Amino acid sequence: MPEATRGSAAGRVMTSLKRIMKSRQVTYADLARRIRLSEASVKRIFSRATLSLARLEQICAALDVSMQEVIRSAGDPVTDTAELLTLEQETALAADPKLLACFYLLANGHSGREISVELGTDEHTVRRWMVRLEALRLIEMRSKLRARARAASVIAWRRDGPLRRRYESQIRQEFLQSSFSASGEALHFVSAELCQASYSVLLRKIERLATEFRDIAELDRALPAREKRSVAMLFAARPWTLSMFTRIKGRPSE
Repeated sequence: MPEATRGSAAGRVMTSLKRIMKSRQVTYADLARRIRLSEASVKRIFSRATLSLARLEQICAALDVSMQEVIRSAGDPVTDTAELLTLEQETALAADPKLLACFYLLANGHSGREISVELGTDEHTVRRWMVRLEALRLIEMRSKLRARARAASVIAWRRDGPLRRRYESQIRQEFLQSSFSASGEALHFVSAELCQASYSVLLRKIERLATEFRDIAELDRALPAREKRSVAMLFAARPWTLSMFTRIKGRPSE
């Protein structure tokens, strides 16, 4: 496997899968039969580290291992990618929407040339943004207008940080404007009375789902831009009663 591929998120996942196969004495031929591909096709997937999420799920099912276990075990212990930015970094991004857009695309694996097309600007401007981002230690510039992000593809904003103060209200308003009825959209609202122990379990499951979202985003970071689309998820839970019920409780019995 080429060095660049081995060091990528997809490459590390493939290495993790190979370790699992070796420990369980599963050969390429065995795996090929389980997922109904030729042995040559399976070897090609592993050698090129060309792995879609659907294919990863299929292989994990065939090996009787969860996708989360594979991705977690594929983590690079020497990586310096961070999920939380410094206050200085957040302040700089919040002050310049174009710089923030450039960083978001770089963190999701886009090249400088792709960013130039995506944002409708020239490559000189993109290079200038990249220089600023490198000075902030958010990226590491490389040749041919490419860069390695020093931050994870999914960033956790500070609770009272500049990014959240500037954009949270706008994001909530725009995101929830949809009817969520189109193909590929989903909205579920449920309400019930839970004991504290059950509510704690629910909060842990929400956090686990958010973690899986971040893991999948890291896995897809190296895929070509043409194969990806921007996706957002909103998780929310809190003790809450519909105001209508509160008003009803306050009324005298008739």
